[in-house]
Amino acid sequence: MGSRKLFYGLGIVVAALVIWIMVDSLSQPGVNELKGEYTEVAFYRNENNTGPIVRIYAVHSPDSLWEEMEKYGNYMPHTKYGNTKIYFFSQLEKTPKNLRPDPPYFDTEAVSFCLAMYEKNAMGQVSFVKYPFK
Repeated sequence: MGSRKLFYGLGIVVAALVIWIMVDSLSQPGVNELKGEYTEVAFYRNENNTGPIVRIYAVHSPDSLWEEMEKYGNYMPHTKYGNTKIYFFSQLEKTPKNLRPDPPYFDTEAVSFCLAMYEKNAMGQVSFVKYPFK
């Protein structure tokens, strides 16, 4: 009789742990929970899978919520020894639709509408620059 209680007790504990882990895994914060409106307009990723992976994003953000922009950058994918750059633009129609692998990554016409640049480098260091082209 005592071994049954122990068996059921352990089963309840294991089931509770599994449920807790699942709920915690599925309720992680994400881009949708940020204040402000963010629209990814363009994305570039190099085709080199043997070297560092480079990701470049052009994102429309009508508001200049600096802390939220940095959080947005932290939520974006990053690969160890890779480089992720996100450029935030104030006007949707001036946000670049195509990105290139070489700097400045987009047409110079859009430079004046760039609000900020977020970068996570190969060593995982983050830099956030307001008005990077001024």
